[in-house]
Amino acid sequence: MEKQSKGNAVALLPLLVFILLFIVSGIVTHDFSSMPINVAVLIAAVVAIAINRKEKLSKKIEVFTKGVGHENIILMVIIYILAGAFSEVAEGMGAVDATVNLGLSLLPANLLMVGLFIIACFISLTMGTSMGTVVALAPIGIGIAEQTDISMALAMATIIGGAMFGDNLSMISDTTIAAARTQNTTMSDKFKTNFWIILPGAIITIIILWAITLGSHFTVQEDYSYQIVKVLPYLAVLIVAILGVNVLIVLTGGIVFAGIIGLLDGSFTGTSLVQTASEGIINMQDIAIIALLIGGIIGIIQHNGGIDYLLHVVSRRIKSKKGAEFGIAGLVSAADISTANNTISIIMTGPLAKNIAQEYQIDPRKSASILDIFAACWQGILPYGAQMLAASGLAAISPLSIIPYSFYPILLGLSGIIAILIGFPRFKQKASQQE
Repeated sequence: MEKQSKGNAVALLPLLVFILLFIVSGIVTHDFSSMPINVAVLIAAVVAIAINRKEKLSKKIEVFTKGVGHENIILMVIIYILAGAFSEVAEGMGAVDATVNLGLSLLPANLLMVGLFIIACFISLTMGTSMGTVVALAPIGIGIAEQTDISMALAMATIIGGAMFGDNLSMISDTTIAAARTQNTTMSDKFKTNFWIILPGAIITIIILWAITLGSHFTVQEDYSYQIVKVLPYLAVLIVAILGVNVLIVLTGGIVFAGIIGLLDGSFTGTSLVQTASEGIINMQDIAIIALLIGGIIGIIQHNGGIDYLLHVVSRRIKSKKGAEFGIAGLVSAADISTANNTISIIMTGPLAKNIAQEYQIDPRKSASILDIFAACWQGILPYGAQMLAASGLAAISPLSIIPYSFYPILLGLSGIIAILIGFPRFKQKASQQE
């Protein structure tokens, strides 16, 4: 095997600056969301270009722009834009309300938290957003807690858990997009691998919720009306994506499908449909720009030897394939704890995870799943994470009170650890490349 370069630790300074901006600003302001991610990544980009004074500025800018224009980064941005347009169009024609009401109409009165968890799983899986799921279901969870002896913290934790289930798996989730693209595997392959790893955690969560809420009763008094046709775009995108159809075709088809339904039922006019799709694209501009800038930063870090240094440090401590998988899990966990953003943590650590996976012959389906699983589990536990802050804010409780009931995020992480320890799943053939 070719001897690996020891690299250059100084090259990692932009990444260190990026993380420290979140930690220091959070400690100073007592609010870990006070530092905008786009500002932090812009500062880190300036630092990346500024270091290595021996090299000409024109050369450093060239390296940075090549990182920005990497094919994986550009494709990721296109997918983000299409996902944003689909999400907004589907919501505009009433798909979110219809999906929520469908779930609530099926909510069994004697299985309150189990039902709420399953509904949250389904909604987040179809919508592709944990925050959207939390905001949509939190009022329902608050109503249940107020009318029963179920604690408010348990209701909010149940919703967050279900939200993280779908965020980790959904075909239109930005985390799935980022994990699959950085590891150069298809989202359908990543979904299938990821699903079997986390399924035991979801089942155990259901059992725990059933056991601790036995005896609680609640009767849904409202009439949750819905039109099943409005749920179809979400289901179609989910099913077609799982079948392995190119994600660009899936999302484009989803936009057209949802748009046609909206036009036929009067939710849209031709003009409002186009405007709604535009709003969805605009909503994704921030994460798209961040992804581009991080691509440039990673390009300079790699050019200056930072990736080689990390690989050297990690490799010295890794003695096996399992050790390499734990190394990937540790990297993305540290990034998410520092930034409280699972998408950004995956984009940051994805290129390094890919190098580690190639070095130790880890299937890209597995490395993509590890990235998403460990980013999602921490995101569902952190008291300063966006999902926890949103739920606790709506319920007017402390985010710390929710943590003891965060069964699914904890079990999600444990499922990932067990999968690494037992070498699950075992692949018969190498994953196909992303279309």
